[in-house]
Amino acid sequence: MTKKAEIYYFRFPNCKDKAEKLRLIDSSNFKDLPFDRIFPDKNHNWINQTDNDFESLMPVCDKQVKLKKSQKAIFRLFSLGVVTSRDEWIYDFDANNLIKKVELFMKTYNDEIKRWGKSDQQLKTNDFVDRKIKWTSELETHLQKGDVLNLNSDCVVSSLYRPFSKKKLYFDKIITHRLYQLPSIFGKNSQLENKVIMCSSGQRNNFLTLASNEIPSLDVFMPNATQCLPLYVYDIEGNRHDNITNWAWTEFKTHYGIELTKMDIFHYVYAVLHNPVYREKYEQNLKREFPRVPFYDDFSQWVEWGKTLMALHLNYETVEPFPLKRVDSTASKIPKAKLKADKINGVIELDENTSLSGIPAEAWNYKLGNRSALEWILDQYKEKKPKDATIAANFNVYRFADYKETVIDLLMRVCNVSILTVEIIKKMEL
Repeated sequence: MTKKAEIYYFRFPNCKDKAEKLRLIDSSNFKDLPFDRIFPDKNHNWINQTDNDFESLMPVCDKQVKLKKSQKAIFRLFSLGVVTSRDEWIYDFDANNLIKKVELFMKTYNDEIKRWGKSDQQLKTNDFVDRKIKWTSELETHLQKGDVLNLNSDCVVSSLYRPFSKKKLYFDKIITHRLYQLPSIFGKNSQLENKVIMCSSGQRNNFLTLASNEIPSLDVFMPNATQCLPLYVYDIEGNRHDNITNWAWTEFKTHYGIELTKMDIFHYVYAVLHNPVYREKYEQNLKREFPRVPFYDDFSQWVEWGKTLMALHLNYETVEPFPLKRVDSTASKIPKAKLKADKINGVIELDENTSLSGIPAEAWNYKLGNRSALEWILDQYKEKKPKDATIAANFNVYRFADYKETVIDLLMRVCNVSILTVEIIKKMEL
């Protein structure tokens, strides 16, 4: 039998830089350091261990439930957001530009299938293919199989690319690297109605959540972080089924002793995941595993908060705009885009000619990761040179000026969303 390793831990005092820490290590006598014996918990965590009731809470999702081996979670199915592995090729603000990019991609790929078929096929595909387009090992496997790509305009769908920032996405197998369970959530061509609670569970960063009614990217909040919890799932014939389990429905009804709907549970979960007290108490747990939720008193109040938050976050494009002050000048006939935020003075500089002022301080407090909601919009609409050489040479047509009025409208509405969101979250702490 293999003997289990013993873990001992010692942390040097905070050092100003790496060099100081290395000098301290070099000058220390290892055997004289006051190590502490560490005993890992049942999940093998040996640092940042927790001492709370997280394990006793209601599981939001569980792999065994997803595999249909259990019912003991709120959601039956969950899925990662879409992974394209070639965002610059199959995402775009403009649907027409997207189609042109996809057409070139497919032509190049299909031409490579023909060329591969005529070759002696002794080379590895990695050394063979035309690098004008973005390849992955999986796409190379499809090339070897002779799987041809055909353009389908119905595959151009709207996708939540980043918080409060949508783009057009070409959503189809092969060209889109990983669809995961999203066709069962939104349909093959994103034509089916649904809502999902997105969360960043199992990440080392702070926990985040947001709702969407359109296909989300895996990277909405941060790289490789988006898990989707849908209200419904659809079978292959397009029939809709509840994704909240009967087990969870019964557990909630039994605990609260009232009649409630699965939609109530959906809204309750969304509210709880926003609760700053919950996030602080279970911070370490949420960085390592799927969320669990407690049974809070006043169920109806939490449902109402969740319902209001979800309406704000899903319908942000039609929320009443906050009356920001717009200042225009004619200093430059072709103004250079800026999209910079001055939080202290409550000002956003859009370009050399236009700014928005009067942004309340609390609007910046609605943050998703390291940016506020307003800053996410500014970041996504900046003019950036594409990293892909082919895209940069042939399709670098984005200009902020073409979207300026759209962005102004969006900022004013999301400013209001931010203020109202912060107001509700503050009430949760009382």
